[in-house]
Amino acid sequence: MKRILIIRLSAIGDVVFASPLLSALQTRFPDAQIDWLAEETVAPLVQYHPHLGEVIIWPRAAWRQHWKAWRLLTLARAMLELRGRLRANQYDLVIDAQGLLKSAFLAWLSAAPRRVSFRSKEPTRWFLTERIEKDVSPVISSEYRAMAGFLGCDTQYFKPAITLPDDALSWSADFHGGQPYVVFAPFTTRPQKHWPERHWQALARAVSDEGWRVVVLGAPADVSAAERMFAGIPVVSMVGASSLLESAALVASAALMIGVDTGLTHMGWAFNVPTVAIFGSTCPYRELGELRGEVLYLDMDCSPCRRRPTCGGTYECLVDLLPDQVLAAAKRQRHTSSGSERVIASSITERETD
Repeated sequence: MKRILIIRLSAIGDVVFASPLLSALQTRFPDAQIDWLAEETVAPLVQYHPHLGEVIIWPRAAWRQHWKAWRLLTLARAMLELRGRLRANQYDLVIDAQGLLKSAFLAWLSAAPRRVSFRSKEPTRWFLTERIEKDVSPVISSEYRAMAGFLGCDTQYFKPAITLPDDALSWSADFHGGQPYVVFAPFTTRPQKHWPERHWQALARAVSDEGWRVVVLGAPADVSAAERMFAGIPVVSMVGASSLLESAALVASAALMIGVDTGLTHMGWAFNVPTVAIFGSTCPYRELGELRGEVLYLDMDCSPCRRRPTCGGTYECLVDLLPDQVLAAAKRQRHTSSGSERVIASSITERETD
């Protein structure tokens, strides 16, 4: 095996969960160069990995603009340019870890003799040589673990891992000045994954009362929501003020991560930071292996509804998950009674003790 390409175009959380493929493949094929095809927005999460050769950017936004403007000749040229770059690398194996029609098409552009992906409802079989069933078990990174196993990799130590550059880590060190802090990640793209604002407010006040410093992360589009949500509450908001790598570095240096089902939350697992993940409409990974933290999930009769809520927007699966429960999870296995010390969370199903 000379050269391997992983295709996982987005999103942040899935790139985090797919990241163990790099180490697993490097162990299985020690002489191979492993490259990654991704959108520009998530490329920084993999480009510093020690087992990665090259990051190739799929210019999704540009292709989409060409399509919308009916610049079909320009789009065709862009496709041919990417095809030429992929084929020049002469990949022996392409792993489509996205499992969609667009990613299968990109795998086909490479002309690799072996192109492997997941079975999909989309018509991907024409672009692939092999498809496997997606493993949707409750084990974290289960689908990517199954892909690695299918390819003959050892999956015993299949853990998410993100490598950060020194400048991002230095920036984070200067930011927190050695003072422990908790990261909040309250924002995501779908309302059925949002924990209520009043719950975040109550949790922020309770955490502050414990003496813990709170840093809130989010995208530029979340700035107004963050200002409204935490008005008058002593938190440090870096919402929209830190790059993806800077945000990742803040997570990496945190004492505890608390967030909804979003990429920043999942980064906590990649940095071995104790993480409390709040799930509602989506089906969570419940088996964390050696990773520290816990998943809070009420598992109601209507769960998981994913993108098709049946509750009319009331979202009891999140509303009924109370701040006291989240605070208890954060405190459950606290190393000392001091809020400034490192915090570790375990399973919500255990008896709650302080």
